[in-house]
Amino acid sequence: MKRIKILFLFAFLSGSISIYAQSVIGKWKTFDDKTGDAKSIVEITEKDGKIYGKIIEILNPTKKNDKCTKCPDQDKDKPLQGLTIIKGLKKDGKEYSDGKILDPVSGKLYKCTISLDGSDKLDVRGYVGISAFGRTQTWSRVK
Repeated sequence: MKRIKILFLFAFLSGSISIYAQSVIGKWKTFDDKTGDAKSIVEITEKDGKIYGKIIEILNPTKKNDKCTKCPDQDKDKPLQGLTIIKGLKKDGKEYSDGKILDPVSGKLYKCTISLDGSDKLDVRGYVGISAFGRTQTWSRVK
């Protein structure tokens, strides 16, 4: 009987880890489009059924104190570290959409979709109008 309980517990914990690995929730490393260098760590969370992403770490020491000087409204002049850049995405099948992503360099807000590519890659697409007019970045899960 004890052996069965241990096996059940192991199976439950393994399943929980597997489910977490298939989620967009977690920490993701972003990369510079031009250089390919690691740029920041974004933590994606869920609140009230919507997905949000906040920059929790700037990886380039010379940019740690940078502010979002071109950002609109309430984000203007806020430090990049701590800035919420993914706002209000909703689950739509295998992807999340119907929200916005902020480009802190240009200060522009774009429509956004995100989707997993395996368990450790996240495709993040920002676009204007329709999805065909945009670009996709691939972020890596931080373990």
